[in-house]
Parts: sequence; structure tokens; C-alpha cells
Amino acid sequence: MRLIRWRGLVFMATIWGGATRAFLTGLMLLSGLILLAACANLGSLFAARAADRSREVALRLALGSSRNRILRQLFTESVLLSLAGGVAGLVASILLLRRLSVWRPVPQFPLHVPVSPDANVYLAALVLALVSGVLFGIVPVRQILRANPYEIVKAGSAGAFGRRITVRDAMLVVQIAICAVLVTSSMVAVRGLMRSMHSNFGFEPRNAMLVDIDLTAAGYTGERIPAMQRRMIDAIQAIPGADSVGSVNWPPLELPGGWQGMVYTDTTTDLSPSNAAADPYLYNVTPDYFRASGTSLLAGRAFTWHDDTNAPRVAVVNPEFASKILGSIPDAIGRYFKMRDGTRVRVVGLVEDGKYKNLTEDQQPAMFLPLLQSPASWTWLVVRSSRDPQQLAAAMRSVLRDIDPGMVLAIRPWSTELGGILFPSRMATVSLGVLGVMGGMLSITGIFGMAAYSVTKRLRELGIRIALGAQRKEVLQAALGRAFKLLAIGSGVGLVLGLLATKVLAFIVYQATPRDPLVLTGTVLAMALLGLIATWIPAQRALSVDPAILLREE
Repeated sequence: MRLIRWRGLVFMATIWGGATRAFLTGLMLLSGLILLAACANLGSLFAARAADRSREVALRLALGSSRNRILRQLFTESVLLSLAGGVAGLVASILLLRRLSVWRPVPQFPLHVPVSPDANVYLAALVLALVSGVLFGIVPVRQILRANPYEIVKAGSAGAFGRRITVRDAMLVVQIAICAVLVTSSMVAVRGLMRSMHSNFGFEPRNAMLVDIDLTAAGYTGERIPAMQRRMIDAIQAIPGADSVGSVNWPPLELPGGWQGMVYTDTTTDLSPSNAAADPYLYNVTPDYFRASGTSLLAGRAFTWHDDTNAPRVAVVNPEFASKILGSIPDAIGRYFKMRDGTRVRVVGLVEDGKYKNLTEDQQPAMFLPLLQSPASWTWLVVRSSRDPQQLAAAMRSVLRDIDPGMVLAIRPWSTELGGILFPSRMATVSLGVLGVMGGMLSITGIFGMAAYSVTKRLRELGIRIALGAQRKEVLQAALGRAFKLLAIGSGVGLVLGLLATKVLAFIVYQATPRDPLVLTGTVLAMALLGLIATWIPAQRALSVDPAILLREE
């Protein structure tokens, strides 16, 4: 249990690294920008609603109602709407926090996510709701203060729709850019996660099981450990469906990472740490480990059970080790290097490069030593089989219990064990996906508010255009041209910013790259689809204008 707790703590330290903290900081910033965009959205919708109610407001002013009374009504409506949304969000957050309190993101680690918001959190939520209501309630104030009852009643609801860029237009561009950033980042994250699930780690986790055994806790020490490891391998190898079985002191990509040991070139005489050629990852393995783990042997041979303490010291290395320490990959077989104690080790095999500590690390040197020549008390059995994992796990547990009933062990599929190392990528993808959906919804409502406001303010003009024989294309261009221009500008800015933001994302999501035609195409199509959905209703309203009815009403 001490080991498990220690691994859990190291796991948390690994997860909450600098890159993840930077990502969470950016995520909080995007959340704040989304809140600001929501305020701008509701402000645009309130402006459109105020334009629709301009005749009502004018009549109330003409009948003696004060502007302050009308403003109080508008602010009351906006604050009540904001508070209703805040209450709904608060209820949803309470339900989510309850789920988070019992959530175990990585089943093999006993991690607990402490979530206990106090009164300050709820007070901050209330203040945000009130401030948001006031912010988007301010938008139509200028319309009310400058409203001329006589002109509105005489001219109707139509008025001059300004051609200059307003603050509301700038906010719409900002929120569309935010949406494009989120859409781009989420697509890059999804693509990176899909690649990482099917990429080459230097081993094949599919159809492989890991058996974590604590032989020290079971009372095995010294020479009894290698003997027990050999006995367990032979017993599992006899299980029907077990194709190959190997043992390793610590599997690659298993948090918190593998061991490392300094090595020297064969010509080095001063074996001080400053003269070390490299500090490669060190793995102690049994003869059938490479076959069981799915690691390809590129040249030379794998280990045998004859590579014991009575045989010359040998090692299998990866190409990065051969290039960095031995100076040549093709001539690596048969070359020697030295360990820290001065022992000369002969390279007898070359295996493929892989990932050893995390998915985003640069290629690192690694060496594999025979378990019988370098005994290790840590024991992980790797079992490759096409048999059903649950049935195989039950059979292995039964066999190992027969050998020693007091043995402490944990059996899991290797792909499941990788859940810890893939956790940051998955959480980044899910988080950006959720924010992307929220940003898309805000963009739809924002563009809809802009388009609806434009159509409402120009109904009379559109009616005259249609009466004079304007084509449907010309009517749509007059009514929605500005909204589409803002959509194009915001999407272009957001796409560029999204591609820049994915540089940070690449430190968290393995193989996340913005240089992907599918990402660029998908972002453009997504933003175009959002614009089409948002402008559908205003476009139908603009095209359905009846000049005779409209002018008669006016």
C-alpha cells in the first residue's frame, strides 16, 4: 500500500507539470472570454429586442412614462435573466461537483479529487451573474436615452442602421474568434488523441496483460526472487492461450517512469559522473520479454536463459543508444560500453526506439539487461495472448495463487494501464471539446442576434428593395452581408490564433499538430455551418417580407 500511495503521489506530480498548469491557465482565460462573449451575445439580443419594441417604448414615452422607469424595467429583465441562468448553472455545477468527488480518473491509482466549494465560491458566482446582467443590460441604454418618440411613431420601427463598426460588432468578432480557437484546438486535440491510440510506442499494448507482483512483500529476498520469477513465467506459459510471457522490472510508460543508469564509452577510463556518455533508461528483462511486449528486434539476438551470472555481460540497446554511445547504428552489434562499476558490456541485439517516460519526450537512449545478470526485486509480467482478458486474468490469478497464496498481485490489460499516461491528453481533448461546443453555441446566438438586429432595423428598406424588383441574392446580401463579414473576420483571426495555441497543446496531447489538412478543413466547415445555422431564421424573415403589408403597417 505504501508503494501504491507513493506511485499515486508521483503520478499527481507528473500530471500537474508545467505544461499542464499552463494549459489550465489558458483554459481559465478562455472560460473568462467565453463569459465575456456571452455578455456581448445577450447584449446583442437585447439590442435587437429593444429595436423590435421601439414603437412600444416610444408610445410609453409619449404617454408620459419616464426614461428611468423604462431603463429600470430593462435592467430588471436583464438581471432576472442573468440570475435565472446563474441558478441553472449553479445547480448543474453542484451535480457535477458531486460526481467529481467520487471520480477516479485512473482506476489503478487511489486518487481522490477533493472538491469542497465554500461560501466564497457561491458568492463569486452570484456576483458574476449580477455583473453579467448589468453588462448586457447596458447595451440598449443608449437607444432608450436617445429615442425620439415623435420620429419613431412617424417612421415606424425602421431606422438608420449604422455602417460604422460598433463595440457590439467588435465583441461579436472577438467571440467568433474565441469559438474558432476552441474549434481548432479541439480538432487538433482529437486528432492527436486518435493518433496516440494507434501510434508506435516501441511496444504493442493491445492483446497484452500486465501482472504487477510485489515479491518483497511476499517475503522473497536475494536469490529467491529470480527463482520465483522463473517459476511464475513457466507456470503462466503453461496456461492455454498464453502465447509468450516475459518479465521486466518496470514497463515503459508506466508512471512515474523507469530507472536510469549512467554508461560510458569503452575507451573511458575515468568513470566519474561528469564523463558519462549518457544516462539511458535501464530495463531488466527475461529472454521472452521482447516477444511478449511486441518490441521488434532489428538486429542481433534476444536474451536466453544462458545469459546468467556465469556468462559474459550482454545488453540489447535501441538505435538512439547505439548512435549516442556507440557512435554507429549498423556496427552496434558486438561493440562494448561500460557501466558505472567499470563492467564491460557487449551489445548483442538492437531493438526499435520507443517511448519510455512520457509520450511527448524526445527520443531517448535505452538499454535492456538480462534479468539473471542484473536481478531486480520489482516484477512485472507481460503476457501476450489473444484470449479474453477476463478469462486469462482469472486463470493467471489461480495459477499464481497456487504457487504462493500470500502473493500480492494486480492484473490489468496493458492498454488500460496506459490510461494514466494518456489521462492529460484525454482531459485536454474533453475540456476543449466542451468549451468548443459552448463557444459554438455562443457564436450561433451572437451571429443570430446580429443578423436579427440587422433585419429588424432594415425591414422597411428591404420591403422597398423587394417592391422595386430586387433579387433574393441582393436582399440577403443587404440584410446579412455585415454578419457574414464579421463571421469571416472572426473566423480568420480565430483560426490563426488557434494554430498558435496548439503549440502549447502539443506538450500535453501526443502527436497534436496543427499542420493537418483535416483540421484546417474541419474548422472552416464548422464555422461556415455555425454561420448558416445562425442566419437561417433571419434570412427566412428577410425573404418573407411582404412590401404591401409592411408599408401599410408603417
